[in-house]
Amino acid sequence: MSSKNKAAPVPKLRFPEFRGTEGWSVPKLGSIGSFTGGGTPSKDNAEYWTGVNPWVSSSDISDDGIHDLSISRFISDDAIQATATKVVPPNSILLVSRVGVGKLAISRASICTSQDFTNFTPAKDDLVFLAYCIKSLKTKLLALNQGMAIKGFTKDDISNIGIPLPKLNEQQKIADCLSSLDELIAAQARKVDALKTHKKGLMQQLFPREGETQPRLRFPEFQDSGEWLPKTLGGACKMQAGKFVSAADIYAQSTGGLFPCFGGNGLRGYTVTQTHNGTYPLIGRQGALCGNVKLATGKFHATEHALVVTPNKGVEAIWLYYLLDLLNLNRFATGQAQPGLSVDVLEKVPVAVPKVEKEQLAIASCLSSLDTLIIAATEELETLKTHKKGLMQQLFPSLQEAV
Repeated sequence: MSSKNKAAPVPKLRFPEFRGTEGWSVPKLGSIGSFTGGGTPSKDNAEYWTGVNPWVSSSDISDDGIHDLSISRFISDDAIQATATKVVPPNSILLVSRVGVGKLAISRASICTSQDFTNFTPAKDDLVFLAYCIKSLKTKLLALNQGMAIKGFTKDDISNIGIPLPKLNEQQKIADCLSSLDELIAAQARKVDALKTHKKGLMQQLFPREGETQPRLRFPEFQDSGEWLPKTLGGACKMQAGKFVSAADIYAQSTGGLFPCFGGNGLRGYTVTQTHNGTYPLIGRQGALCGNVKLATGKFHATEHALVVTPNKGVEAIWLYYLLDLLNLNRFATGQAQPGLSVDVLEKVPVAVPKVEKEQLAIASCLSSLDTLIIAATEELETLKTHKKGLMQQLFPSLQEAV
């Protein structure tokens, strides 16, 4: 069937006032606007980086929404005139075409970008709608990737992509809907961050500072319980590496008869074997997340890349988990290419332990309740993101239709 005879694409979901109206057109992106490239002024010329013109790289853009743009660097007029850097007009879409392909953000003001962008300025269509529309085509953009060392796409590639386009009033309706949802997501993300920040600050007060034996904040019933006992980590617990398990024996999904398998970076998958049963803090002893602390409960398998921490008598496991998390253990790692933690080194780390186990339990209960709130808020955030993803799949025609 020729393109002239193809039915105009229609999304699966339309607002009531647009149902039954004409289908969407599919012009080439290059026919509805213009492109502006980018460049990076030499870092060797300090004067280039002392101006007032905002400049961004791909790391300044989030992979989630279209409004997340962090501006922290500015360049001079001379940098623009003397280098390949260009000024992107106001009301443009900053589209990453290398090193993070598919990330984008809108800019209402003039801005400069690195050479990893192919920026698009619409002629007349709704800026926000087009940004969401291009965002929905990320899979198609990734398919355009070419190159050996640094993969990406060119202006010609993106110019020839078909963009499903309704009338302007329907564009604006969709843009408003998705923008409202992004505002909810951003608010929920701020809530998660605020809870995490509150927890971090609370932990710093509920545990003594390094070299001290009393915390800044204590529950009323323990105000007169005296100083905490100075110990070393080796005096508070025992640490031993887990047991090797072949990668072929680790399964991605949990099914009947399988147990969680924890390695140096946390949960690796599930195995038919188990090494422990109970509540234990785990410390990653090798790799990029060396010093990472997790809490394992129930039956599980710990690999040789995780240190299983067994509390000594008078030390509560969950309280010890929060203490270990606060200690920032990766600072004790040695080695460059493959950082690692030595039990001998960890055993000498100074700590302080409450004399009264009930104080440990109170601290653990307080922080566990806060963790429950953080988990619930994070799950709600992920639910909103999943809802947005599903909504976008229905508000825009499928890739097969938009050709």
